[in-house]
Amino acid sequence: MGRDMGRAMETEEGKRAAVNGQHIVAGGSQLNSDSSEDSSGQSEKGWLREMDPPPTRREALPTPKQKDDNSSIWSIMWSILKESLGKDLTHITLPFFFNEPLSVLQKTMEDLEYADLLNKAATKPPQSIERMLYLAAFAVSSYSGTNNRYLKPFNPLLGETFEFEYPEQNWRGLAEKVVHHPTIIAMHGEGETWSFEADADVRAKFWGRSVELIPVGLIRLKFDDGDEYNWAKVTSSLHIMGKPHIEHSGIMQISNVQSSLLAKIKFEASSRLSWGESHQVSGEFLRDKEKLPCTLTGTWDKELSITMPNGAKRKIWQTYPMPKAESRYNMTKFAIYLNELTLGLKGKLAPTDSRLRPDQHALEEGVFDQANAEKKRLEVKQRAVNKAAEQSKDPLEPCWFERIPKGVAGETAMYKYKGGYWEARKSGNWEKCRDIFGQAS
Repeated sequence: MGRDMGRAMETEEGKRAAVNGQHIVAGGSQLNSDSSEDSSGQSEKGWLREMDPPPTRREALPTPKQKDDNSSIWSIMWSILKESLGKDLTHITLPFFFNEPLSVLQKTMEDLEYADLLNKAATKPPQSIERMLYLAAFAVSSYSGTNNRYLKPFNPLLGETFEFEYPEQNWRGLAEKVVHHPTIIAMHGEGETWSFEADADVRAKFWGRSVELIPVGLIRLKFDDGDEYNWAKVTSSLHIMGKPHIEHSGIMQISNVQSSLLAKIKFEASSRLSWGESHQVSGEFLRDKEKLPCTLTGTWDKELSITMPNGAKRKIWQTYPMPKAESRYNMTKFAIYLNELTLGLKGKLAPTDSRLRPDQHALEEGVFDQANAEKKRLEVKQRAVNKAAEQSKDPLEPCWFERIPKGVAGETAMYKYKGGYWEARKSGNWEKCRDIFGQAS
């Protein structure tokens, strides 16, 4: 254990942080980390120099133009789902009012909301426990935006994309729907010192009182120094009987590709008989199958703390404050940014971007009749396109991602970014993109 304790404190900075109790916090807290950990502006990546400054972003969704009456939404859901007990819900089409005005592509981008944790992790030595602590906090933080979010995102059309530049934290991301059945989303993100890749397929089943969401896919994180990590998401459950609520449960394993360093993060399922705090998370760290003398504790929707070998406990992450304006969607501030067409953005976007999807835009504006009509129109259009592709035996290929020949769902990477998107954006040449949205009615 002495060897592991030594490796846990691999730098003098790490020793000082543990002994002197320095704060190493990221997220919404004002308990700032020491400035030596802030690597902003140090990158030589050209795209960072060309990124526009942060735009003025909205603080709330538009006020609905039609009256929003969702008082019977859960009874309607029950009447739809009760015939599907134990079945895969992937192919069931739900009415538009079960949607929130975001696509699955945009929802996927929420995983990077707290990418400042990755920027901090990059300042730590490769394969070190210090880096793994930040990475574990980042992996847990991806669930924070799901709390009290009960409505489903729009299922993207095949070939639909979503880009997001976030100069506030010096990163950008791109997601594309690459397979229609089952729905598979491929995503690529990059920051000043790291790159993020994921492909995701979610299987949904109804069990009477809850909808179980089982993720199938692998997340890969690579730092510019070559240090790589892999992990998969845990199972999520939407409980619809009584007061609706979201739970995440299971063990998330974060593996370092180059060494035996491993994090095991346990998401506790809330007991209906328990009076304790819900959404509990606990993490342990191992090297060569031996536990390291530090732990991670907290909740996935509020904050996380680390306990170091000397017993010092310090907060490493906490969520940003929620928006002041309430809405039926319970979105975080970051989620509210995702569907906004900020000044100058519309002329730069690919024509396949989720922000340009008419049914989703109408739902955000609260024009519910139009949202319903547009959703049906796009579904009919997509079925016709898919049928034509099947009959011609010429499958529709992704624009920006490519299949990895030996990729196995849930075990290894299946898709990777092949490049070209940001170059097309810069030149304004979108000839590779299909017209997937058509003319709004």
